[in-house]
Amino acid sequence: MKINTTKSKLLLSVLATAMLGSTAVSADDHKPNDIAIAIHGGAGTITRANLTAEQEQAYKDKLQEALQAGYAVLDDGGDSTSAVIAAIQIMEASPLFNSGVGAVYTWDGEHELDASLMEGKTGNAGAVAGVKTVKSPIALTREVMEKSVHVMLSGEGAESFAQKQGLELVDNSYFNTDHRYQQLLRAKEKIKASEQPEQQAWEYLDLDYKYGTVGAVAVDKEGNISAGTSTGGMTAKRYGRIGDSPIIGAGTWADNDSCAVSATGHGEYFIRYHVAADICSRVKYQNKSVAEAGDEVIHGVLQEAGGAGGVIIIDADGNIAMPFNTEGMYRGYMKADGKAHIAIYREDD
Repeated sequence: MKINTTKSKLLLSVLATAMLGSTAVSADDHKPNDIAIAIHGGAGTITRANLTAEQEQAYKDKLQEALQAGYAVLDDGGDSTSAVIAAIQIMEASPLFNSGVGAVYTWDGEHELDASLMEGKTGNAGAVAGVKTVKSPIALTREVMEKSVHVMLSGEGAESFAQKQGLELVDNSYFNTDHRYQQLLRAKEKIKASEQPEQQAWEYLDLDYKYGTVGAVAVDKEGNISAGTSTGGMTAKRYGRIGDSPIIGAGTWADNDSCAVSATGHGEYFIRYHVAADICSRVKYQNKSVAEAGDEVIHGVLQEAGGAGGVIIIDADGNIAMPFNTEGMYRGYMKADGKAHIAIYREDD
């Protein structure tokens, strides 16, 4: 059979043009997203009366440093998970927050650290609980997520895994700070004077003893969101108590189809009411905005049950909400314009 060369060339040209056109359309469909990041440094009885001007400025400066560290990752084309970790590590290394250096003391005078991480694109997650010698618990969560078959590791097993992954280990005293130790002594006095000291009931301690966690949520240029949380837990905690921070769905959650959340507050209530995942479920299945869903859970479900605290929330479009039902929450965010917004007190909103 004789092939018409001219027609063949024309057909190939048409096909090539069509393919190029298809490629161009596909590229247009994947324009870079606007980047954004939000962070928190804990919630509680944070009022102007409780902070000096110098202390207030110190918190604002450190929050801005954490924001800029995470934003720099995003601005350079990095993924949201790396940005979350970068921001949290700044706060883990600061004695201002209850995470890493500056973590609260257990009843026995040690530090037991918890952290978690989740990616919205894949649903992958990693968490650690009760670690005592890992310098950066949030860094370990990524190792657990990417290099183990598990989601959560705890105690000595988590530390052994961290060593095998080459993460930096430190003596538990690395996390010591005098103001946290004095806080422990005051808390133990209150607990021992209570009617049920063995119970260590929550009502015997002020909010300052119970709350304090750092976290971050972010969306990168690919439109993927992530969330991470890191904490020293509760002052004077006993018996290996673990709060909501390392529990996926309670203290941390991320899903590209809804939102990413990091929480801080009364951990037992955040666990019981599955706070982080509940917020994102309302976004996903009820078509609520992140602001609407956050308010319903934090000012509705949680507060009505007797729980206190707050969350930071972000969706794939870069919408951010930071609801809390305490007197204050250390918080901040940066969007595509690169401007840092820092807040501490309720009236800052």
